[in-house]
Amino acid sequence: MKQTTLGVIVGNRGFFPSYLCDSGRKEILKALEGEGIKAITLDVDATPYGSVESLQDAEKCAALFKKHQNEIDGILVTLPNFGDERGVANTIRMSGLDVPVLVHAFADEAAKMTIKNRRDSFCGKMSVCNNLAQYGIPYSLTSLHTIDPANEIFRDDLNKFAATCRVVRGLEGIRLGMLGARPAAFNTVRFSEKLLEESGISVETLDMFEAFGKAGKLKDDDGDVKAKLAEIKAYVDTSAVSGAALMKMAKFGVVVQNWMKDSGLVATAIQCWTAMEEFFGIVPCAVMSMMSNVLQPSACETDITGVVGMYALQLASGGPSALVDWNNNYGEDPDKAVVFHCSNLPKAFFESVKMDYQAIIAGTVGQENTYGTMVGRVAAGPFSYCRVSTDDSLGVVRAYVGEGEITNDPLDTFGGYGVVEIPDLQSLLRHICEQGYEHHVAISKSLVAEAVAEALGNYKGWDVYYHEG
Repeated sequence: MKQTTLGVIVGNRGFFPSYLCDSGRKEILKALEGEGIKAITLDVDATPYGSVESLQDAEKCAALFKKHQNEIDGILVTLPNFGDERGVANTIRMSGLDVPVLVHAFADEAAKMTIKNRRDSFCGKMSVCNNLAQYGIPYSLTSLHTIDPANEIFRDDLNKFAATCRVVRGLEGIRLGMLGARPAAFNTVRFSEKLLEESGISVETLDMFEAFGKAGKLKDDDGDVKAKLAEIKAYVDTSAVSGAALMKMAKFGVVVQNWMKDSGLVATAIQCWTAMEEFFGIVPCAVMSMMSNVLQPSACETDITGVVGMYALQLASGGPSALVDWNNNYGEDPDKAVVFHCSNLPKAFFESVKMDYQAIIAGTVGQENTYGTMVGRVAAGPFSYCRVSTDDSLGVVRAYVGEGEITNDPLDTFGGYGVVEIPDLQSLLRHICEQGYEHHVAISKSLVAEAVAEALGNYKGWDVYYHEG
């Protein structure tokens, strides 16, 4: 995962104890270093204690940030004393940076409330936020209004903010690949390319016929094909699959790999149901699983907005994500459900996994044409979920996010599956149905929902529902 870099503004106001900026700067930089976050901030010789108060200080700090604009993922405003709200807001405006901003204030100590020691950061934070709002600069807040940088709660805030920054930066100008047409039976995966384009997300298409044609021209002894075949066999147990089917998977994998490279794609959504099986003779699940496992997420049924959710979770967590169905109730427990896909889930998700045939489609197109699916149970542990959708009627991109637990509850079924527990699940399901969301949802084996919600809602400007339960 790429190291997060923050521009740091140390706020100061002269008639408060300025010496606190010296100790405060050191404490905040120590906290950032401890979390593996790189800091870009004024040198102590550039302004008093490397802080920002006057217009001249703001100009110096803005110039520094401009110099490092390609590195800076976000800005941390820290207030060791009241701080100068204009200095902070002017710095950000003059820097030209359009990145997330976190506002932090140091806490006063009850035993140190004399004129020599009082910070008044509690009050100054409100003034800074007021000015940022006036300037039209979106910002984030720490969990507690004032907090010591050494506090674990603040360290958690830093990591959440870093994840938010990764999502915001990572979604800028991305290119997604849509391979094939939307399956006729899946109106649910319709989306607006134009609304995504307004958010800086481009969609490149490739016809399924063209993909099959390119695969058909590849020779069995082609170097890339042989390498992909070896990669597939090393990735998962293929003992139940014929050599002919594996060769088709390898050729298809090479076609997708080359398409992604030539088109500058970061993620894909691939038509499957059921043209792939009828006219090519495999399911693409294993190839898609391999891509998702190496952080090139791939979604089923040309679900482009589904893969946007996958990519957002991946950016926040630094690990693979998957696309599943909200598929079944689990007995009579209202807070549990079964998530499922056929499946193309990444290998990192499973307790154990093998390659087999796709049991649902096999009855229609023949078992021999459906090899390539990843079969196994998702390992227990915490998880986050995210669904992104385009609402053409309102002209907005929207999403819902939340967290829960993948459990060890008994379940005997096929495909890739797991039992999940989510607080107040029934309210979430009601929201999904009332708002007309899709049945697919992206999941990540991490707890990053809050960071993703902040990124998509506060900074991307999407309509986001965060399910706290």
